[in-house]
Amino acid sequence: MRAAFLYGYRQHEEVRRDVHLTIRALKSYAVSTSSMSPSTKKILETKTNFSSRFVPDHAELKELVKEFKKEGLKVVLTQGVYDLLHEGHALYLEMAKSHGDILIVGVDSDELTRLRKGPNRPIVPQEERVKMLIHLRHVDIVTLREARHDIGELIRLIRPDVLITSTSTEDFKKDLEKGIYDEFCGAIVTLPPQAATSTTARIRNLTIEGAEKLATEIQKLTENFINEIRKN
Repeated sequence: MRAAFLYGYRQHEEVRRDVHLTIRALKSYAVSTSSMSPSTKKILETKTNFSSRFVPDHAELKELVKEFKKEGLKVVLTQGVYDLLHEGHALYLEMAKSHGDILIVGVDSDELTRLRKGPNRPIVPQEERVKMLIHLRHVDIVTLREARHDIGELIRLIRPDVLITSTSTEDFKKDLEKGIYDEFCGAIVTLPPQAATSTTARIRNLTIEGAEKLATEIQKLTENFINEIRKN
């Protein structure tokens, strides 16, 4: 019964994504023949176009969003650290993109990540995290969320048609429950984790493995030292 349900759910998701891709292709063609500026059109190309798709200037980002909405494109926003990018991140972003036409990802800066996650994070610096995200086919624009920005800064700026959040984002749940951002979003969709792994779990495993290797080396050195003393 459960297997049949899962099969039916997957089939439904595949059909929904196929329909979304078809609609997106039609809209992309419409955009290519529109009055949209050349730099904005580059964002929708399949090439990386890093200089066009990384938009750290929020004033510039606001104007881009206006242009997209003017063309009838549905803007989706999601935010996060995206440290040690893994399959769960990719699947989450793919699911996020299926809710609209333009996916904007707000990435926490190194300073903000340290404030939210602790002094030993991020593992991967913001420049590399931004580049990795821009190489993902489902991401259209990447911007930065700085320490001086509160968690709702980008939401109020972009006023997305759809805001995508994750059940794993603990410091955002209370605001969502209070409906603080409802007036700035057309819809708010909360997605569950898309994979069994997580960045925190991966870091924990790496730390444990490192500690075990260090303990083994210390034990060997100690045994060798004791053996040397006994010989002498």
